[in-house]
Amino acid sequence: MKLILAAPRGFCAGVNMAVESLELALSAFGPPVYVYHEIVHNQYVVRSFRDSGAVFVNELEEVPRGATVLFSAHGVSPEVRRAARERNLTAIDATCPLVTKVHTEAIRYARGGYTIILIGHEGHDEVIGTMGEAPEAIVLVEDEADVDRLEISPDSKLAYLTQTTLSVDDANRVIARLRERFPQIESPAKGDICYATQNRQEAVRLLAGEADAVIVLGSKNSSNSQRLRELAAETGKPAYLVDGPQDLDAANFDRDMTLLMTAGASAPESVVEATMAWLDQQFGIEVETRVVRTEQVHFPLPQPLREFAK
Repeated sequence: MKLILAAPRGFCAGVNMAVESLELALSAFGPPVYVYHEIVHNQYVVRSFRDSGAVFVNELEEVPRGATVLFSAHGVSPEVRRAARERNLTAIDATCPLVTKVHTEAIRYARGGYTIILIGHEGHDEVIGTMGEAPEAIVLVEDEADVDRLEISPDSKLAYLTQTTLSVDDANRVIARLRERFPQIESPAKGDICYATQNRQEAVRLLAGEADAVIVLGSKNSSNSQRLRELAAETGKPAYLVDGPQDLDAANFDRDMTLLMTAGASAPESVVEATMAWLDQQFGIEVETRVVRTEQVHFPLPQPLREFAK
């Protein structure tokens, strides 16, 4: 079996920073360390940290007063920050700086009297945090049909923002519809979809044509991983989104196939290696790594943890 291994794949700079933050917090303060929501949307990562003493909570009321809480890479709303202060929690903010950029843009547009159209997925942690910055000014749309249903005065000051992990193609279709309906709509000088999301999507778009099937390593609740699977499926190839080799069925593959494998931005390289080992055991593999982009982005640790870094 030929295995084309896409690069870049797996952890992005924001996920690296968040994961290292939680590792340092566990080392420096000892367990339990409380984390508001999943540190990243990957079941392997969450399970590993839970085994190491991290306690993931969905409500700050679950965190003992005066304890330390770490905010995940997806960001939180001002209301969550206020609640943390009221409970006298020491908050370590591991929000990805690219998500923080979107929050800052939302605040700026809201203060300028704009109605903000946020393109994103309802219920996603990142969207909840962004909308919390200016709930009275933000309207969420997921697709072109949502844009068509908008009832906004044609003379309104309008701007759009996007969730960082969207499909570039899907977002562009929604943006095009917004511009058709509202020619005056404004946007940030630099787009919001993160570099890692775009790079991983570009690799699948360029390489899927050479493969008989595509494996995307990532969890079902990972937006960027779901987009990779959808993008692969749009090429007409069978596309599988799995947490790891335990979720694959050998009956779907054979030795004569060429597979493309990639990993979402929150999937660790150890899962890539485990999946390669499973494929090699089942079929024997010849691996070809294909580098589409080179990434050298690094984000600094949250200030409270920098003294503990090696």
